[in-house]
Amino acid sequence: MSEEILINVTPQETRVAVIYLGTVQELHIERASQKGLVGNIYLGKVSRVLPGMQSAFIDIGLERAAFLHVGDIWETRGDEAPRPIEKILHEGQSVLVQVIKDPIGAKGARLSTQISMAGRFLVYLPQESRIGISQKIEDETEREQLRGRVQQLLPEDEHGGFIIRTMASLAEDGELAADVEYLHTLWDAIVNRARLSEGPALIYQELDLAHRVLRDFTSEETGRILVDSRETYLRLQGFAEDFTRAAVGKLSHYAAERPLFDLYGVEEEIERALHRRVDLKSGGYLIIDQTEALTTIDVNTGGFISGRTFDETVFKTNLEAAQAIARQLRLRNLGGIIILDFIDMDNAEHKEAVLTELSKAVVRDRTRMTINGFTSLGLVEMTRKRTRESLARVLCESCPTCQGRGQIKTAQTVCYEILRTLMREARQFNAKEFRILASQQVIDLFLDEESPSLAQLSDFIGKPVSMQVENLFGQEQFDIILL
Repeated sequence: MSEEILINVTPQETRVAVIYLGTVQELHIERASQKGLVGNIYLGKVSRVLPGMQSAFIDIGLERAAFLHVGDIWETRGDEAPRPIEKILHEGQSVLVQVIKDPIGAKGARLSTQISMAGRFLVYLPQESRIGISQKIEDETEREQLRGRVQQLLPEDEHGGFIIRTMASLAEDGELAADVEYLHTLWDAIVNRARLSEGPALIYQELDLAHRVLRDFTSEETGRILVDSRETYLRLQGFAEDFTRAAVGKLSHYAAERPLFDLYGVEEEIERALHRRVDLKSGGYLIIDQTEALTTIDVNTGGFISGRTFDETVFKTNLEAAQAIARQLRLRNLGGIIILDFIDMDNAEHKEAVLTELSKAVVRDRTRMTINGFTSLGLVEMTRKRTRESLARVLCESCPTCQGRGQIKTAQTVCYEILRTLMREARQFNAKEFRILASQQVIDLFLDEESPSLAQLSDFIGKPVSMQVENLFGQEQFDIILL
């Protein structure tokens, strides 16, 4: 019972923090104005088929059309020679689709025609006929027992398939049967609504974040689930009594005056999770950079000196970094391609030990990932499935001053740009006077070090040049006014 889940609710957003052994391990944020779409089912209309890309754009009623690849069309799965997409879809066709990846950046949502609906213990696949089992259940005997138990609970005329989730190993037969009944009822309602609707239309909306906590996050390790909204607490109690009875006794309403996230230090953790640098207890540190294509994590020893040799210091730093990296991936919800630049190690046993430590550290992650060994350049490549925006993309936007570059031009660089602009303007326009509008730093430089340059230009063009501080301008911004 070493895990606690905190749910902070306001009218604008819901925030969830997962605390394990007293440390924040996961953060999830859902805003009322920007709810995630993953899991939603739509009746869409094909707006465009692209044979060259073997994909199609589907109108599901959003601002941007969603994307459907031929590999995500259910009828093509498992075929030796799948039909090309132009033989399956045509413009104007209605198609039932499910969102498998939220819109990220400039990309629209990604879709699949293979519908799946998650219950507490089972995932229902109405188009399949097999019974699969979570890969996290490794014991073959247990896997066969679970498959047999679920098979006995299914009606004889069952046409759908199921995936048995990890938590099913702790469920009673009655709980599994209730899950089967709930999922069947839900699918029947979806089919009926789709039949009566005209696309594009939302047919089924995934549970909100607070309810997904009970369905997906709660486990036997969870000791308490604290909710700071009484209204949400009562709704979760009702949901738990109907669908997740194991969570009923763990739910508690937090009514103290001190904010819940302040009490557990979550607010500070959120701030730290937005910084590039992550300090390690030993004195080493990580540098995390997120780009559109991939995320890089660089490990540095910093001021850490331990052990009899430099190799031992590097090895200990990399071991600690492996633990910290696994936590930061969950905390920041980093996904896609991830490149880890550990400190160079010559010892093959040390490299293997670092990889083993990293593999152990990511076991608790709910998101699917793969870890490759060290490349010839000493880098570790890994992937982590990305279905939602990272924490930084949810909470932040590009800096209006540096436009997301992370750096700005020096005041001297801007001064020289202004001088070149003045020269161009003087050649094109016959103004009586030119006035420079710029930031305080740039004007100060023109009044001090660069005053000879400005005077020389004024003499050359034969026109007076005046200056004015514009307090609303960033250091890179300036304007030239012709008087």
